[in-house]
Amino acid sequence: QVSLVESGGGLVQAGGSLRLSCAASGRTFSTKVMGWFRQAPGKEREFVAAIPWSGGSTYYADSVKGRFTISTDNAKNTVYLQMNSLKREDTAVYYCAADRSAVVHMASAFYDYWGQGTQVTVSS
Repeated sequence: QVSLVESGGGLVQAGGSLRLSCAASGRTFSTKVMGWFRQAPGKEREFVAAIPWSGGSTYYADSVKGRFTISTDNAKNTVYLQMNSLKREDTAVYYCAADRSAVVHMASAFYDYWGQGTQVTVSS
């Protein structure tokens, strides 16, 4: 079993920045890819970014490309999401997820473990 705990959410003005963290514990060696998803009120959960623990390529939704950066600290079993130039439409609950497959997926159904989520609210 793998446990994921997100932190770093909060209220920020449009144009501001936040950094989300996701600490993984348990059988983390069984996971190969880490992802961030978000869900706004009344909307479906959507892909934000993903990265393999092994490093290499990163993957982003078009809506956040150039503004968000995903990264990992393998020594700390932690994945980060640096969010810059935030917009009101970035307001959502952000979830960290782990996939046991080495293939990077953008569909939430492929991810095996999920955190509890952290709220990000961007005000105008």
